[in-house]
Amino acid sequence: MSTALMVWIDQDLCTGDGICSEICPDVFQERDDGLWVVKEEASHFGTSIVFDGGSGDGHGPDMGNGVARIPDGLIDDAVEAAEECPGECIMIEPYAQETIDARGV
Repeated sequence: MSTALMVWIDQDLCTGDGICSEICPDVFQERDDGLWVVKEEASHFGTSIVFDGGSGDGHGPDMGNGVARIPDGLIDDAVEAAEECPGECIMIEPYAQETIDARGV
């Protein structure tokens, strides 16, 4: 799966509205504390990872270290989610392999 963009959420700015997941559920997921995080679904990348700061298989770091790849087919939806976010906490950046490698998952 190719990807041109990656995304992360600044939980310090997240309002917990959840509109991101309504628009793009394959990229955004609610965390136990009511804030939202990014994820990579196995249907797009072969393995599911939720960047929620949890430990163990299927979890990765959150905030700026919890960067998820956006599937190319969902770029428009992810950008719309960022534009509609009332907390302006969704950060979309050009894909950088060194950032993906540094995630530790």
